[in-house]
Amino acid sequence: MSTIMADASGVLKLSPVIPVVTIEDPADAVPLARALLAGGIGVIELTLRTPTALTSMRLIADEVPDIVVGAGTILTPGQADGAVAAGAQFLVSPGATPALLTAMNSLEVPVLPGVATVGEVLMVLDHGLTAMKFFPAGPAGGPAYLAAISALIPHVTFCPTGGISLATAHDYLRLVNVSCVGGSWLTPADAVVAKDWTRVEELAAGAAALG
Repeated sequence: MSTIMADASGVLKLSPVIPVVTIEDPADAVPLARALLAGGIGVIELTLRTPTALTSMRLIADEVPDIVVGAGTILTPGQADGAVAAGAQFLVSPGATPALLTAMNSLEVPVLPGVATVGEVLMVLDHGLTAMKFFPAGPAGGPAYLAAISALIPHVTFCPTGGISLATAHDYLRLVNVSCVGGSWLTPADAVVAKDWTRVEELAAGAAALG
């Protein structure tokens, strides 16, 4: 796979906020995805943090084709393979090693590797990728850190994720090297448990308005 195809810059332009979602019950997958789409969010990062995550991913890919579904929390090459087989259209890792980057780059989907330091940014650049996840955004230095990186490495684009809320998203989105942010606030656990899809749609609409 070429590094042009692997670069996730296009994915980062789909929405000002990429929802970072963990689904326990696959029965919630389709209505949750539809609620996000109805609110104006056309992309979702479904984390592989539950035993049923791949089942949920298949359901979304099959039944909500208008939303771009990606797999988050990719830690191993095997997880990357399984996610793509389940319908993932892009892959997100919280961090990266040369072996994991090589494995993800070999697949026919965009890759968004996680970085937290300048050294990690340079390592990812060595693999031909210029779009990266900045994680965990708050503890790793926040907007001030990303602004400093921009002065040194202006051709890298970030999706900060971790500890970001609707109230703080603009602090990142105003930066020239940030295309979007990742956020879990669009799908709060209590709303999902209550199957309050109207609330999810409203939160999605608020996030979409940031663009």
